[in-house]
Amino acid sequence: MREKVSAEAIERFMKALGRTGRTNARIYFVGGVSAVLLGWRESTIDIDLKLVPEANEILKALPDLKERLQINVELASPDNFIPPLPGWEERSGFIAREGGIDFFHYDFYAQALAKIERGHNTDLLDVRQMIDRGLVEPSRLLEYFSRIEDQLYKFPAIDPKSFRSAVIELVRKAE
Repeated sequence: MREKVSAEAIERFMKALGRTGRTNARIYFVGGVSAVLLGWRESTIDIDLKLVPEANEILKALPDLKERLQINVELASPDNFIPPLPGWEERSGFIAREGGIDFFHYDFYAQALAKIERGHNTDLLDVRQMIDRGLVEPSRLLEYFSRIEDQLYKFPAIDPKSFRSAVIELVRKAE
């Protein structure tokens, strides 16, 4: 069984991945990694990330790093679960550069909407932290939701009316 992932483990992962080769790429961290690096959680169960571009050199290094560092790594990001938000890359916060890899927090508005859609208690607590820390403005959540609402048909597991209601309710409670 793998260990929970701490901030130190995430930093080791970033440094090790940066040494894997000459490929220039961007890695966007999602969910628990952002929560750990920004200090509202001590650990997470895995490192969720999006790699842009999907460089084979980096992808091939991931299984070895998982074993060597005894961590879980998943290729998962909000755009696997909801339509990508326009401008998400520009809103993604820079963390560090290791080797040829730039590391970012995936856009917090996209993370928040994906977490609202999933609706787990931990997810909603994370959204509350994003709001409390000024990473997400509640009123803009509904604006960003409106920008993707007409694309929700591409994600048949989503009930658009329930999703909209959940966003409205969270915004109402946050303001």
